[in-house]
Amino acid sequence: MERRAKPVRVLIAGGGVAALEATLALRALADERVAITLVAPESDFVYRPLAVAEPFRVGEVRRFPLRPLVHAAGGELRQGRVTAVDPERRVVVTEEQEELRYEVLLLALGAVAREALAGPLTFRGPEDGPALAALLERGVEGQLRSLAFALPAGVTWPLPLYELALLTWTYFTERGTMGVELTLVTPEEAPLGLFGARASEAIRELLETRGIALHLRATPVSFEEGVLRLAPDGQVEAAEVVALPRLEGPRLAGVHCDRNGFVPTDEYGRVGSEVDVYAAGDLTQFPLKQGGIAAQQADAAAASIAARVGAEVEPTPFKPVLRGLLLTGMVPRYLRSQVGTAESVADTEALWWPPAKIVGRYLAPFLAEVLGLPETPPRAGAEDVSVEVELNLREPASTPRR
Repeated sequence: MERRAKPVRVLIAGGGVAALEATLALRALADERVAITLVAPESDFVYRPLAVAEPFRVGEVRRFPLRPLVHAAGGELRQGRVTAVDPERRVVVTEEQEELRYEVLLLALGAVAREALAGPLTFRGPEDGPALAALLERGVEGQLRSLAFALPAGVTWPLPLYELALLTWTYFTERGTMGVELTLVTPEEAPLGLFGARASEAIRELLETRGIALHLRATPVSFEEGVLRLAPDGQVEAAEVVALPRLEGPRLAGVHCDRNGFVPTDEYGRVGSEVDVYAAGDLTQFPLKQGGIAAQQADAAAASIAARVGAEVEPTPFKPVLRGLLLTGMVPRYLRSQVGTAESVADTEALWWPPAKIVGRYLAPFLAEVLGLPETPPRAGAEDVSVEVELNLREPASTPRR
């Protein structure tokens, strides 16, 4: 009998979108050639894109125990926060000073949200939902006459700000709240211009029909005493301001990063000249920080790792396709563009399948089953971005799947 080689130990630092997508992809591509361990401080996987909907009572953030998800994906979970890497010894160090060995390392630690402007309510996610809900109630009670939504300099994923503005308009309208002036302020040349001209024009029309004032090519720099000051000049009067945060990388000791803490990678996810170290997701230098982009980076890294361990896989470089599901409070908009090209699509019907907020080739169908999405066939022309995955959400036994 032919003796099977010992599986290569792949350590994935992180427990979010990129980490789970990479786990699923590695199990599909490399199968028993790898033994996958995730190291993450979280006990839950949080479906964060719906955080913008929660304060408006039109959706809720879903949380799932991380351990059975990782087990179902084909890995083992270790609790811990990775704070340093020693590439020469091939170990990561956790916050508790525990050393964990690896043969291949994938960094998927995400980024840290920081306040970008002093004064506004910074909406980072679920933790800021109650504060935003309280702000909305002030509007309903007639205590708020104007509200601005601000995109600070350095924020590269503006879609949630547009959702906040559009959902606010719908929230006030459905409650008969009139007279609250809504304004969106952004440094962009065109609204959601990263999706291209056609999508941008569709978003402009949405804002216009709802009476949401739009200030383009204006960078918010400060907010105090009811005045949002802009660069290069100008100001907007507003009783309150809601702003998005800027992101910083985790600044891991032992891993080269730029001045903002982000890790440079090549098109296959390899980290500089480090041997067998890869990265995917928000901690990388790629400017767009979004779940679907993180999943695509994870797929490229997983294919490269699978080829490295002997699987019959052709490494595929990361060529980002940007997909965004814009919540409006009424009919959502599906937006798609090929990064670096003139492609631009906006539609009220799904452009991809499953029609999820987070689009991952392996993670989307995996989460669709977890979320219990209806098994409705995609419309003609919808892009199938998924592959069939096996889902087994039983609690892991003492010996994890290898």
